Amino acid sequence: MHERRAGAAGGGTSAMIPAPRPSRARRGWAWLAAAILAAAGGAGAWLAGQSAAAWVESRTAGAARAALAEGGFGWADVTADGLALRLEGTAPDENARLHALAAVARRVPLARLDDGVAVRNARAGEAPAFRLEILRSAEGVSVAGLVPAAPGGAALGARLGQATGTPARTDLVEPAGSPAPPGWNEAVAFAIKAAGLAPRARLSVLPGRVTITALADSAGEKERIGSALRKAVPPGVALILDVSTPLPVIAPFALDLVRANGATRLAACAADSAAAQQRILAALGAADAACPVGLGAPSPRWADAAVAVIDALGTLPEGRAAIRDKAVTMQAPASVPAEVFGAARDRLAATLPPGFALSAAQDAPAAAAPVRFDAIAAGTRLRLRGAVADERTRAAVESLARAQFGHVDSLLAVNPAAPAGWTVRVIGALEAMRSLQEASVAVTPDDLRIAGTTGSRTAARDIAAELGRRMGPGVPYRLALTYDPRLDPALDMPSGPGCVARLNEAAAQAEIGFQPASAAIAGDTGPALAALAGAMQGCGDYRIELAFYAATPEAGAMALSQKRADAVLAAMSKAGIDTANLGAMGYGPADHGTGGEGDGAEEGEDDAGPDNPRIAFRLLSSAPVGGPAPPVVTRGVTEAQPAGGGEAAAAGAGAVPLVDRLSGPPPALGPPSPKQPR
Repeated sequence: MHERRAGAAGGGTSAMIPAPRPSRARRGWAWLAAAILAAAGGAGAWLAGQSAAAWVESRTAGAARAALAEGGFGWADVTADGLALRLEGTAPDENARLHALAAVARRVPLARLDDGVAVRNARAGEAPAFRLEILRSAEGVSVAGLVPAAPGGAALGARLGQATGTPARTDLVEPAGSPAPPGWNEAVAFAIKAAGLAPRARLSVLPGRVTITALADSAGEKERIGSALRKAVPPGVALILDVSTPLPVIAPFALDLVRANGATRLAACAADSAAAQQRILAALGAADAACPVGLGAPSPRWADAAVAVIDALGTLPEGRAAIRDKAVTMQAPASVPAEVFGAARDRLAATLPPGFALSAAQDAPAAAAPVRFDAIAAGTRLRLRGAVADERTRAAVESLARAQFGHVDSLLAVNPAAPAGWTVRVIGALEAMRSLQEASVAVTPDDLRIAGTTGSRTAARDIAAELGRRMGPGVPYRLALTYDPRLDPALDMPSGPGCVARLNEAAAQAEIGFQPASAAIAGDTGPALAALAGAMQGCGDYRIELAFYAATPEAGAMALSQKRADAVLAAMSKAGIDTANLGAMGYGPADHGTGGEGDGAEEGEDDAGPDNPRIAFRLLSSAPVGGPAPPVVTRGVTEAQPAGGGEAAAAGAGAVPLVDRLSGPPPALGPPSPKQPR
């Protein structure tokens, strides 16, 4: 049986002496061991039963003593009696006794615990120190403490269960015979209500004071819980509140640093404590940088590793360093002296805490960029990129380019690695572009590539000969030339605008008439169609629109215009004119005068009337349908050319003076040859 404890309510004193407890558990355990002995039928089995009982007693007592030692209850001890455990000693006060019982109850089931603790005599008239501890978590509610006898402490667990929605998981409340001190009932009522507001909290209740330590999942929940608890505090009760959010889990735990221009920049950071955060930012000299504190550090010496990396990287003029969990990397560009990088690497290896693995590497020197020259022409614009031998050569090349193409976009760079004869190749390539449209050249030390569109069937042969005269023999070349017969002056093929001008002239000279308010053609159309057929010669590859404009803005004029345009187109097709790329469109009188890329009519010309509707042609695209033919690729090596007149005679058999070998101002390169029509 538990001993009875006298409170100080009656004004007397009494010692609290534990009463002896019969060892029924011990006898039951011995009886069970005897039964095992009888069943086994031998002394060996009896010894085994005795050994098992002793092992259980020793293990239980050891767990309880460890709990008492951790809690600082040096005045208490335990004795094992079979499965039962007796807590003994003299507690300095009732609170100490309750805390010792709670500490042992966390290791040993409460049903097996026998309370034999005495409390040191209280002074006459001194009320016990009432205190209540409430712990609420996802597993339920636990309550322990010493409470006054009235109001009933037995109902405290039920009141907590009603407030939190879960029954009390552990109830170690002890009632005392003293009345409630001032502020006690109000503090207990508030604590019960607060337990319902904070799902994860520890509440400590003293008369007139409640201390709450709670956890929230987010800043918003933290604000909500704190606000609700402060509003619920009754008058006369002091609230000490601490609501915190759990630290986030950071994965991977990382530190990224970039060193450039003598400064180290923090790209990513993590710290396992506020003290570690301050150390890392102090090492960087950046107190305002972001370095969040969180869980997941791979080592308790994370801050030591971070500071070591920061210090080592700071000895380099530029580079990068990073920590990913326990993997440390450091990298520096080839511009950092090898001995400087080696010293930083060795310093870091020596100062990293145990368990961190270092990988340090320096970039290999970059390979020299290949010497190359590129030129791309579009109309009267030329873009130049790549290398020239020196400033004089750059001025000469840009001057030649402007003379040939007009507008030049040049980003040429001086490269002393340009080989001998480089300038001759560059100038020869530019001169070869003069006879081409939409041309491009690429010059390297190994070969020369030229591409473009030409109106000459002998362009490949002519360019190869010109290259030979300019560069001499032995230079590999590749020509990718597209022949466009419309650029061939021998064929005299019309352009798109020229075709439209001829068609509009033919339509104006031999008009096509219609019956009133009808799409039926009136009169003899022979002369008009013959004129249109002659104008369409060589124009079948262009997309052209036949437009018919209404004479008056009457209702249905647009529909009639469309029908008349279709009728003219049908008549042209019936006359044998190629109308595959010709379209018909009817317009109202308000649209008269609008044209495409070119309609061959003078601005403001408008002679359409009731008896003279306007037929006009306009160009929809200046590019022929189907596009150019695929280029013909010619590969070869330049050959020495026989001396001739003009430029060839001055050059000799391929021996052209190299501009980059001459002294003084660049030589005149001569006027460009006439261009093909563009």
